[in-house]
Amino acid sequence: MNTKLNKSDYTLLAIYFGVSLLMETYEYYRIGNQVVEYLIDIPTGILISLSLIYIFISFLIPKYIVANRNYFLFAFLGLITLTIFGGIHYVLGFWSAGSDWTKFPQGFNFIFKTIDSGADSVGFPLGILLTKKFYEGQTQIFKIEKQHKENELKLLRSQIDPHFLFNNLNTLDSLIDSNTEKAKEYINRLALIYRYLIKTKDAEIMELAEEIELAENYFFLIETRFGSDYEFNIEQKTNIRDKFIPTGAIQALLENVVKHNKSQEQIPIKTLIAINDNWLIITNTKSKRTSSQESFGTGLENLKARYKLLSDQQVQIHNTDKKFEVFIPIITLSQ
Repeated sequence: MNTKLNKSDYTLLAIYFGVSLLMETYEYYRIGNQVVEYLIDIPTGILISLSLIYIFISFLIPKYIVANRNYFLFAFLGLITLTIFGGIHYVLGFWSAGSDWTKFPQGFNFIFKTIDSGADSVGFPLGILLTKKFYEGQTQIFKIEKQHKENELKLLRSQIDPHFLFNNLNTLDSLIDSNTEKAKEYINRLALIYRYLIKTKDAEIMELAEEIELAENYFFLIETRFGSDYEFNIEQKTNIRDKFIPTGAIQALLENVVKHNKSQEQIPIKTLIAINDNWLIITNTKSKRTSSQESFGTGLENLKARYKLLSDQQVQIHNTDKKFEVFIPIITLSQ
């Protein structure tokens, strides 16, 4: 469950506390409370409620429920938090009402009253907020599951794409007569690609090193098929150990390069894969004459959707007249 507050959460809280303020003001008026109680009890109650909501939403729930599932420590720290803030609220209310301090509760009786005061302050608004977050999470899960199925279908379709296979078989057929050794290498590279696709068909992420190896095999197929129309380079500026990206992400972006760009006047389409600590950046030059191949236009959208599940970072796209850049966040084990 995503516990970060969004704009609609703040709107909901504003409505709740606005209505609560009006109702409590009327109730104080109805029972004839003193002005000091208006000035102390109501603002203090709202501030304490907001403070408790912030502590539970921003710290206790994410750290001890979502991340670690440590329910005992969550309950313990939750009770301490309610006791402290409830105690502040109770003492200020006792004082503003002009109560007799000789009747102030002692020992466990005071602790029970402070916990009750804290729970009363935060219970209802926090319950509304968590219910809203829960149903938002369920909706998001449904969307992600739907997107995952679409991604899986797209991946399976790419594995048996008749155009991809047909084009590679045509290239292989021409190589068999003209360059037997290169034909053998071509078969080997093609087999490695299909073996990798089959192995990773159920994997959401893969090690960056393995994805780079797939890319190098894919380079060989493209360069063999199109000659000098395309140039590919990899620039690695960091250790790629324990770094991951979505499965097939590089292949999908390389396919886009070929689909949308064709070499003109013997000027090759140059593609650079640059890797730094946080990003994998694929940059390609652009041609004025685009490919006639059909494009579903869903590759980048699917990649963006997958990152919503896998990382807090988002895919970035920079499209200019001369080049097209896609920044892919690198996922580390700590995420």
